[in-house]
Amino acid sequence: MPTDMPSDFEFSIKFGVQKKNEINTFEGKVTKDLISDGTATIKLTLTEEEMEDIYEKMKEINIAETKEFEPEPVNGTVCTKEPYEEDEWEITLNGEMITQSLSGKYCEPTKDAIQLIELRNFVFNIIKSKDEYKALPDSQGAYL
Repeated sequence: MPTDMPSDFEFSIKFGVQKKNEINTFEGKVTKDLISDGTATIKLTLTEEEMEDIYEKMKEINIAETKEFEPEPVNGTVCTKEPYEEDEWEITLNGEMITQSLSGKYCEPTKDAIQLIELRNFVFNIIKSKDEYKALPDSQGAYL
């Protein structure tokens, strides 16, 4: 990855049990999954400093390299759970599109999976600190 954040750096993360939550810097919008009440979308643009911070985190885990998200079987089996969250990333760097998809169905996530979840949480915490996001309605219900 380039040392400095490229001028075309943008990303989109779809995440959650049905991937209805979305943070999309390409379009400057955030969508919140309200579960039984559908979704709510707002316009929200991250600052240059926030984008720089996110880029630095992506560099630390080298988001552009191939990742291993499926754990090795133990005694021929892999523990899974339901419901589970999924993450779907699209990142543009220097004209290239990088995609990463992660399933949270595994009981014991790999090191790469943990890093991507931590990155998503880092980005989501920035979003959750914004007044525009705080003004969205609370989610109602649950996924079973």
